[in-house]
Parts: sequence; C-alpha cells; structure tokens
Amino acid sequence: MSDQIISITLNGEAKEVKSSDTGVQLFEDDKNIIAVRLNGQPRDLYTPLKDGDSVEPIALDSPDGLAIMRHSATHVMAQAVQEIRPDAKLGIGPVIENGFYYDFDVDEPFTPEDLKDIEKRMQRIIKQSQSFRRRVVSEDEARAEEQDQPYKLQLIGKKEAEIDEEASTEVSTGELSMYDNVDRNGTTVWKDLCRGPHLPNTRYIKAFKLERTAAAYWLGDEHNKMLQRIYGTAWPTKDELKAYASRMEEAAKRDHRKLGQEMDLFSFPEEIGPGLAVFHPKGAAIINAMEDYSREQHRKHHYSFVQTPHITKGHLYEISGHLQWYKDGMFPPMRLDEERDEQGNVTKQGLDYYLKPMNCPMHNLIFKSRQRSYRELPLRLFEFGTVYRYEKSGVVHGLTRVRGLTQDDSHIYCTREQMKGELTSLLTFVLGLLKDFGLNDFYLELSTKDPHKFVGSDEVWEEATSTLAEVAKDSGLELVDDPGGAAFYGPKISVQARDAIGRTWQVSTIQLDFNLPERFGLEYIAADGSHQRPVMIHRALFGSIERFFAILLEHYAGAFPVWLAPVQVTGIPVADEFTPHLEAFIQDLEDNLVRCELDRSDDRFGKKIRNASKSKVPFTLIAGSEDVSKNAVSFRFRDGSQLNGVPLEQAKAWILGVISSRVQVNSADDFAAATSAAASSATSAEIPAAASAALD
Repeated sequence: MSDQIISITLNGEAKEVKSSDTGVQLFEDDKNIIAVRLNGQPRDLYTPLKDGDSVEPIALDSPDGLAIMRHSATHVMAQAVQEIRPDAKLGIGPVIENGFYYDFDVDEPFTPEDLKDIEKRMQRIIKQSQSFRRRVVSEDEARAEEQDQPYKLQLIGKKEAEIDEEASTEVSTGELSMYDNVDRNGTTVWKDLCRGPHLPNTRYIKAFKLERTAAAYWLGDEHNKMLQRIYGTAWPTKDELKAYASRMEEAAKRDHRKLGQEMDLFSFPEEIGPGLAVFHPKGAAIINAMEDYSREQHRKHHYSFVQTPHITKGHLYEISGHLQWYKDGMFPPMRLDEERDEQGNVTKQGLDYYLKPMNCPMHNLIFKSRQRSYRELPLRLFEFGTVYRYEKSGVVHGLTRVRGLTQDDSHIYCTREQMKGELTSLLTFVLGLLKDFGLNDFYLELSTKDPHKFVGSDEVWEEATSTLAEVAKDSGLELVDDPGGAAFYGPKISVQARDAIGRTWQVSTIQLDFNLPERFGLEYIAADGSHQRPVMIHRALFGSIERFFAILLEHYAGAFPVWLAPVQVTGIPVADEFTPHLEAFIQDLEDNLVRCELDRSDDRFGKKIRNASKSKVPFTLIAGSEDVSKNAVSFRFRDGSQLNGVPLEQAKAWILGVISSRVQVNSADDFAAATSAAASSATSAEIPAAASAALD
C-alpha cells in the first residue's frame, strides 16, 4: 500500500509530503538539524507527522538545539554514572544556563577522580552512536519500570502545577514517556523517564566537560535528602567549549565572593546566618556612594522620599495578596500582642507579624493616608527599603541571592492618561542611571501573565501588557518575551545588562499594576470631581543594593571608577621623613570628602606599592625628596604608569574633577583624557603632554 500524501506547513510554506515522512526525511541534507518544532513545540526529529502540521527545523547551534544537546548529555552522564555505580539512584537532570546537571543518590560523594572516570565512560557511550528512542507509557507502566528508582516514582503522577521548572524536564501532564538509549544492534542499554526531546544519537554531542560536584537537597527542599549533583557543559564545537572555559576562568577571577574577601568589603558571619551580609567599612563606602548618587538623581526627577518599618501585621499582606501567592518566600510569622490574665486565660488574641518581603503594600498605605487630587499625580514615592525573603539555605549565593536585601524601591501613582508617558520617561531615567554606573549594553524582557498565578481580569492584564510592550518597542532596544514570568499583580519590563565579559544580568524592573490599587481601594479626585483609581507602577532600579553591588564588583573586577572606589587615594611616602608632606595633602583631600588612606606601615616602599596595587586603588600618591621640594606629589595608576611632580593644588583639582565626572581611570592616559574633558582651563589642558613625558 503506497503512502498517503499529507499537507504540512514547512518553514511557513505549504508542502505536500508522504505520510511516512518525518523530520529525518525533510532535513536529510542538513546534518545540523537535530530536532523539529512541531506546531510550536520541540519534538524529536523522527516524530510522525499529521495532515495540517506546522514544521520548523531546530539546528544544533540554535538556543533550542543547544538545550536539546545538553539535556541529551545529562542522559549520557547518568548512564555513565550507573555503569560505574550501578546502585546510584537517579534524581533529575535539567538544562541550566551554559550547561546541565544531574542529581544522584549515592553512598559516597563523587571525587575529582570520579569525574574523570565518568567523562571517559561518556566518551565511550558517545562513540557508540546510541540513539535516543521515545516510548509513551502509562502511569502504571512507568511505575513498574521505575520501581527501583524512588525519586522518579515521586515525580510520576504529579500534576504539572506541582512540578517546578527543572523537574518538569522529567514529566508533564498529558502523557508520560521513557527514553531508551539503543545501541547499533538494537539493544536498549539504558533508559530514563523523560519528556524530551533528544538528539537523534549520542554522536551529536560534539564537545562537553564535567565541571564540578555539589551537594543539593532533592527538589531544592531542605527537608528532603541531600543528593550529589554533577554539573557539566556541552557546546556544538570544541572551539566554543574552549572559549566558554576561558570565560569561566575570567569569571572565577571576578567572582564577587572572592574579591569581597580579598578587598575586605563584606562577609557572611556564621553567627548571623546564611544569606545575611555585613558590609565592612570599604564595602559600606561603595554602598554609600551608590545610594548618595541615586538619591541625588531621584531628587532631580521629583521623587518623594519615604521610610517604612521592617515588620507588619500579616493582614496587610492578606490585602495585597502576598500571603496567598508569596507565602513560601516569606519568613515564618511572629505571634505578638497576646494578653493573658492572672490565671493564664487569653484576654486578647495575638496577631501574626511578618518581616516584610515587599515595600509596595506600605507605600499604598502612604498614598491612602489622606485624600489625593489629580493635581498631585504622578506621585513618585521612593525608599531604600530593606526586605526579607526566605531563600532556602542551599540556594543563597553570595550577594546575588540573599535573605536580607535593600531595594531602591519606587512606586509611582498616576492617571491612565499619564501612564504611557510616565513609563517612557521612567525607562529613560533607569537606563541613564545604569549608564552612569558603567553599564551600557542592554536589552529588554517583557514578562507576561502566569495563567496559574495572577489576580485581576484578563482585560486589565491585556491593557497593561500592551502598554508596556509599546513603551519597550519605542525605546529602540531589543525586546525578548518571557511568557508567564510576571508577578501575580501585573506584567513587567526587565532591563537585562551585559557586563564586561558578556554575561547577562537582570537589573531594573518596571511593573505596571492595575490590581493592587483595586485591592487597597486607592482613589484620587479627578478634575470632574469623580473618584478614580490610580495606576500603580512598581520600579526597582538597582533591583537590590546587594545584588547590584555584586554585579558592579564583577563587572569592574574590583577596579571601580574613582567615584565608586572604596579607597580613592592611597598615600605612600618614599621614606618616613616625607610622611608629613603627604599627611597634610591627604587631610586636605579628606576635608573635600575624598576617601583616602596613608600607608604608615613598616613595610618597605616596594611592598607598599604592591599592596596598593592589589587593593585596586585608582590613585597612589607618592612623595619623595623632589616632590617635597616642589610642593608636589607623583601619581601612580593601576596599570603601573606614573605622572610625576604634579603641584599639590593641581593634583587636588584633577582628583576632584575626575571624581565628579564619574569616569574610569586605570592609567596615566585615562587620567589625561578625563581631566582634559572635565576642565577647560589652560593648565588642565596641558596634562596629556605631562603624562606623555612622565611615561617616556
């Protein structure tokens, strides 16, 4: 019987094919195609086609193709582990940014030597060209096949809403499936519960590396058993793997936790608890510089500063909806205000108080504290508000994932007519301030409604989402969709910034909210005397002070621009007899709010210079006999270049000018360019020649 002819849409064009054809036949001439997008969903290349299907290819070097390859690599890794340790129990193996991991329950933790053995076994499996074959199974069949795998049994039968994003790579609603690894003889040599899709065969895994091991609670729940996690990465070519390794090496040098310790910026004392940082004097100096500049800019943009407490009655978060939608992310309540008589009988019931996870409900109460007129709008409230979120101990990570964080939090109340203009000016303000901190490479992400987690009507969400999308597109920046990524009360734009080594960080967020004003009953008196609901815009510019601090620390590798540097000037006398000369000049700088240190240690001059270099101070001022005789100082910069014999008054003017211009200075040439741009006097314009002469 001949194949029937069916009609499909291939890459947007109508095409007739045999009913027996699959992606294998459609793309047989392009070996870079490893899967298909079938009616919008990624599927295995050999998935049967039906009349009316829409088919698009997925290339190995595309984002979807890369994810499929990495997930296939997790299966190969798990197969290799079970060949070496047959008793290993399998957890989950999702794809993550730049790689993958798999969790295992094993008697002994993995060692570096174990990883080498697992890598060798993976290479052997890859060379065998094992194919990945999907089978649909019933729940009973899945349980029978996974009877020796307790963690897989926990996942079977769970509803999709109960499964987090990482675990959903194993199962989802609709149907369960197993993937068999089949050798060239047609023998199934390994299998795993998995949603898929996968590569056609293992040889498509071109370049991989196992990176490290870690302990991790099953499904991230600290009440569950601790498992052993192996992290790995995979890339389409060996050159890309090598480039990734170089980026990771550079990232390790810039790790904010490492730099924070080396530069004496912050710590996480065991006595306080995980995810709760203390900032040392030098770290606090950076924080203060960040906050001072932010306050200045917010004042210029007509924000009103407010301050709210750290705890509140739980009822406030019942009104806002946080106790319904966000309770797992909040610290447990404190039961307070209960009163008892002499016999111990309760005469007044206590109330639950919570550490606040968000500032917005309290800002709503400030808006609601008195009658508001349309003439007051837009009303822009701003606060450096410290909030507390119960991150699991296994999830906290340096300053980028903490339990106590300070948000530069703003809530803007405006009319519907003002909404778009306010959003546009707000985005411009946000991007401008980020650029002042040295971040210049951005794109935007639009997070839309999570159908399982939202309040308000579909119509309100549609209006809010379309308005944000229009503002984002008008900015001229690239806009990327984030389906289902919004908070429960409204859609948001996230500003994604690329740092000095190309990594992407989410920084600022702008959320449009019609729902919380409704829940809090917020009103203003319109021009016609009617009572109207304001629109509420949530905005965090840094996101959190702590996380933005970490981003900047890694972006600059600790070598901050002068205005942000924890120590801006270090004075080093060539000999003790020249100390008074430097001491007087540094006192003058400190009187002008320059952050200075004078090295009075007994170390030799050369070691003092090395210490200043390691601390990444932008200006090292040196005084020797010639400097003292000329009432001058000599500059030494981070790259080792120098500028000698600068008169004290000129040195002071240049230092203050560079600080106020907020530019980066690592060399004498940088200093020359910065001072020339910052000043118009004839003496300032002469610095390029002076710097050049000093460098000669």
